[in-house]
Amino acid sequence: MRTIYPIFRYSDPRAAIDWLGAAFGFRVHAVHETPDGAVAHAELVLDTGMIMLGARADAPPRPADDEWSVYVAVPDVDAHCAQARAAGAEIIREPFDTDYGSRDYSARDLAGNVWSFGTYRP
Repeated sequence: MRTIYPIFRYSDPRAAIDWLGAAFGFRVHAVHETPDGAVAHAELVLDTGMIMLGARADAPPRPADDEWSVYVAVPDVDAHCAQARAAGAEIIREPFDTDYGSRDYSARDLAGNVWSFGTYRP
């Protein structure tokens, strides 16, 4: 079962989905839209790998300069967050419950890279 999911953000997620399919052979696993039809979140697969892209407009904000991050599925978000905080990670999104049943949080590592952790497993 997968546990690590790179996340990519694009100014036009729908065009990115089409381009990633045409250029790299990704197949659509799921596309979730906002009420106005915009892509809120998508999951694309290639062989046994999966990437996620797009972001929900109502999600807690991410830093604007982040073009990508990595999502890692963990069984206990709160314990994981406490461990990360104790080790000196900068928590940029405190643990929160999503409308799709996951519990998530985000942190920066020592190099400033964004890591998102949660219980969601596509």
